[in-house]
Amino acid sequence: MSAQIIDGKQIAADVRENVAKKVGELKEKGINPCLAVILVGENPASVSYVTGKQKALAEAGMTDKSVHLPESTSEEELLALIEKLNNDKTVNGILVQLPLPKHINEDRVIMAINPEKDVDGFHPVNVGNLMIGRPGFLPCTPHGVVVLLEKMNIETSGKHCVIVGRSNIVGKPLAILMSSKKVNSTVTICHTGTKNMAEIVKQADIVVAAAGHPSTVTKDMVKPGAVVIDVGVNRIPDSTKKSGFRLVGDCEKEVSDVASFITPVPGGVGPMTIAMLMVNTLEAAERQNGIL
Repeated sequence: MSAQIIDGKQIAADVRENVAKKVGELKEKGINPCLAVILVGENPASVSYVTGKQKALAEAGMTDKSVHLPESTSEEELLALIEKLNNDKTVNGILVQLPLPKHINEDRVIMAINPEKDVDGFHPVNVGNLMIGRPGFLPCTPHGVVVLLEKMNIETSGKHCVIVGRSNIVGKPLAILMSSKKVNSTVTICHTGTKNMAEIVKQADIVVAAAGHPSTVTKDMVKPGAVVIDVGVNRIPDSTKKSGFRLVGDCEKEVSDVASFITPVPGGVGPMTIAMLMVNTLEAAERQNGIL
């Protein structure tokens, strides 16, 4: 058996196409959805991610008010820029690309963003709304995982979903989404303190690998026929590549021999993250103009 590949690129393209259509309808009403992505420094991965987001904005017909600041930018300067964008009525969404340079407190920066413009879904107000099922911005990667499962017609109701990783960006919010009434899975979270992790993962109908380390999930840990969502993006040295590295997920490649469905890395969850950011920016524009 070899797993069916879940084509995140194609599903993300379909989502973005739908967003672009709705953006066109808003523009006819004089509303121009706008996102400001703030990048501080020259982290190669961050520069690449921001470039991808800007490309998606252009494709969707949204206004791009992104700002690239030098590494030396102070925390006060960054907070002042966020406040300026909070007060700019032409800007619907604000995203600060993480990680930030060490001299800047990420928590203070996230807290400074107006929750109504927090299209990353990281502000405590949006996290709280997610927890109790109130309307708010869903974090992009977890939301993208749920949409992938939905678009592939993968049954989630009553299924056991094991998430490997407890980050605030993926693991924890995904656990809430997967256990929501709409998705209706039974969720277990594994982490570095989990004993007998292999035994627990082996029970899963749906495995989500979001630990941030290559080969965290191995073939022998996965039940035959399980659905595997690999959220990991890890750079490992590869002299055959022009860049000197290649991207791998958190699952060893042999996992695809036993899984029924699996997301590739790259080309799986990554494109969905950007697509859901476009969904959130559209939603922000609609809310701020009284449409939602």
